[in-house]
Amino acid sequence: MFSKILIANRGEIASRVIKTARRMGISTVAVYSDADRDARHVEMADEAVAIGPAPAAQSYLVIENILDACRRTGAQAVHPGYGFLSERAAFARALAAENVVFIGPNPRAIEAMGDKIESKRFAREAGVSTVPGSLDVIEDGAHAARIAAEIGLPVMIKASAGGGGKGMRVARTIEEVTEGFERAKSEAKSSFGDDRVFIEKFIENPRHVEIQVLGDRHGNVIHLGERECSVQRRNQKVIEEAPSPLLDAATRAKMGAQAVALAQAVGYDSAGTVEFVAGQDKSFYFLEMNTRLQVEHPVTELVTGLDLVELMIRVAAGEKLPLRQEDVRLDGWAIESRIYAEDPTRGFLPSIGRLTTYRPPQEGRFGDVVVRNDTGVCEGGEISIHYDPMIAKLVTHAPSRLAAIDAQGEALDAFAIEGIRHNIPCLSSLMAHPRWREGRLSTGFIAEEYPNGFANPAPVGEIALRLAAIAGAIDHQLNRRKRQISGQMKVARPVEFDAERRVTIGAEEFAFAVAPTQKGVELTFSDGRVVGVIADWRPGEPVWRGAIDGARVSAQVRPILNGVLLAHGGAFAQARVYAAREAELARLMLEKTEADSGERLLCPMPGLVREILVREGQTVKTGEALAVVEAMKMENVLRAERDGSIGRIVAEPGQSLAVDAVILEFAA
Repeated sequence: MFSKILIANRGEIASRVIKTARRMGISTVAVYSDADRDARHVEMADEAVAIGPAPAAQSYLVIENILDACRRTGAQAVHPGYGFLSERAAFARALAAENVVFIGPNPRAIEAMGDKIESKRFAREAGVSTVPGSLDVIEDGAHAARIAAEIGLPVMIKASAGGGGKGMRVARTIEEVTEGFERAKSEAKSSFGDDRVFIEKFIENPRHVEIQVLGDRHGNVIHLGERECSVQRRNQKVIEEAPSPLLDAATRAKMGAQAVALAQAVGYDSAGTVEFVAGQDKSFYFLEMNTRLQVEHPVTELVTGLDLVELMIRVAAGEKLPLRQEDVRLDGWAIESRIYAEDPTRGFLPSIGRLTTYRPPQEGRFGDVVVRNDTGVCEGGEISIHYDPMIAKLVTHAPSRLAAIDAQGEALDAFAIEGIRHNIPCLSSLMAHPRWREGRLSTGFIAEEYPNGFANPAPVGEIALRLAAIAGAIDHQLNRRKRQISGQMKVARPVEFDAERRVTIGAEEFAFAVAPTQKGVELTFSDGRVVGVIADWRPGEPVWRGAIDGARVSAQVRPILNGVLLAHGGAFAQARVYAAREAELARLMLEKTEADSGERLLCPMPGLVREILVREGQTVKTGEALAVVEAMKMENVLRAERDGSIGRIVAEPGQSLAVDAVILEFAA
């Protein structure tokens, strides 16, 4: 077994590998760019080596820099994580030349399966069912349009060396094919150093189901069941689960056998994933093989009880797999939410900045529920423009799917993040979505359910009552605290707070009487309903945890004038608490309206201006592309929201802009 390994990655996955290596008694070496000098993975590792400037192309993607770090530290093996150099056969060979072990598959398998174009050719030759498409390298936009016309719209344009949704576009018109080709090619070049793209038929209403395979260097290959990854936005997975609510035992066995056969055909000898696009009728087609550890591997670990990172390390050290196919058992259900630094209310555009608050839910086993949080950040850390916007992966495991979903929803409500925009409200809302809970999924789920983008739902029904109860309990606790402030003026009779309170949430008002109980408070609402609230929350804590009528509830809490800002179940609410007379007067207050910014194109997130696609005086139509802004390795096309003409162009290509910075102004 190795005594020291180097992790050629950053963030969440680097931290994840270090945890397993530490448990195995293996020393670890972290590498870091200038932007990651103070990162969590650097702090966790036994040693750390600087490898270059912030851009990945000058640090994490430079093979020689990683080799030099191995020489300097005496690392015997390298775990590549996912992304960066994890699927580069040249990297594995360069390590072998230095007598350093690559903790991943052999270079031949990487070359056979890691390249999306070659893997499809290989799969076809092996008799594996594949999606119709053209595997020839595309020369230009016109060539792409001809191929798309031959295949038939809609089509998927994909980077050959891609992953993580980068360099990927769905095109439903010939115009979108031409534009999507240019964007995919550019993203592929900047993210992977390889600008080759190919086109295949886009399967309507598909599901994304993948099989985890595991091989050793003694010819043994098994599969560990499937993961469903159909909930996506911009072709990037958002929620994953294991097992899939689509598959039955027979389909699972068939899909698993095909994945194992494909892996055996290329002599696969590590952890890898064979991805399939599946129809609602349980038909499936080979999509691609990822010759690395997947982002979503924790859900497989929780339903199988296996540590995939440990198994990868042991296989790389020459050990045989410790189990056979018949030993694999799937227990319970696991749900994973990817928590991203992005604004779901603005088209999921990236957000950067400092994490002024980062308080994840408590990890561990709680009865029959497991909560796990894989992360690479900590409070005070910075989300950089240079890398993927993932903050953490929150995973829950329970005996059933609905129990795992409920546990996930509660854990998301208990996850406090401030300083940047994030997608927790969207994820929390999804946990209560009927279609998600029923398992009626497709890769178009988010686009179909949120055609106009995600908006925080207004609290209604039971959610609204819960928030009113929390606000009432907090108000009572704060009032009781005020009575205990020292140095108050002496009066003949102590101040008594009115037990009759009003909570306003939007246009809805809840009237109740509050009374203390032995463990909390009891709220008697005007309709006669009595609600018991118990909590150990203390003023200043960002998360309220407690029980409402015996049900566990968590909510985000921020103080505001005359109340609290609450977030729960994806809903945000300004809950203002008044005495009866105060509530009457509050209704007379005017509300401030936001200024209109429709005469300008604003930068929706911090980013780099890649292109300005119009000129001053040009007439544009609704939907026409105006500019391209790059953030976190993704190129975002900004379009005109109305017909008009361009007045003044303020920004220029190559310029870094803050959020809401003016890019151009429309003519009056």
